[in-house]
Amino acid sequence: MALFKLNKPFSLIREFHLADWFTLANAVCGTGAMFSMMTYLQTTNVMHIYFACGMVLAAGVFDVLDGRIARWRQKASAMGRELDSLADVISFGVAPAVIAYGCGMQGLYDRIVLAGFVACGVSRLARYNVTAEALSDGGDKVKYFEGTPIPSSLLLVVMLFVAALQGAVGDSLWFGSVEIAGFTLHPLVLLFAASGSLMVSRIRFPKF
Repeated sequence: MALFKLNKPFSLIREFHLADWFTLANAVCGTGAMFSMMTYLQTTNVMHIYFACGMVLAAGVFDVLDGRIARWRQKASAMGRELDSLADVISFGVAPAVIAYGCGMQGLYDRIVLAGFVACGVSRLARYNVTAEALSDGGDKVKYFEGTPIPSSLLLVVMLFVAALQGAVGDSLWFGSVEIAGFTLHPLVLLFAASGSLMVSRIRFPKF
């Protein structure tokens, strides 16, 4: 009985496939990116912005690899798909929003837009999960996406990396800021609004 109780906490780990470990690495990288931005806000050392952006890019690599490994080993599962969605929310939804906030998009309107961006990413993944079987016509691979996939936020992260390289963070953020009804909006945050809108659109994008 004691041995059973000892092994029971590890039963979930034994159910993981190889691809699932790469998915977890995706989530760990996204979490590390957020930690780096917290450190930047404490120290103002721009190297931590570089680390944060690099961690999100690493998450993108793991996101690609987990899908390829799952197809190679033919070990795709419902749990793996849910795990992938949760990891993507962290790495390509919350982490980019936190990086944007740390880079200077900290006004009230900025925070509303960034929260909306994350909500769009969550909605996009939920829709994909419930429609994946229909979109694949009963096969193993989805033929197209409805709305841009959430990893497309990597483009926003690359943009923020370039901005940090040029010193365009904080008060020097590209396009400056505007005051509306006493609250601040940084126009650059509207790219996050556009990205979120495309995620929840019905536009079809082929999956290669």
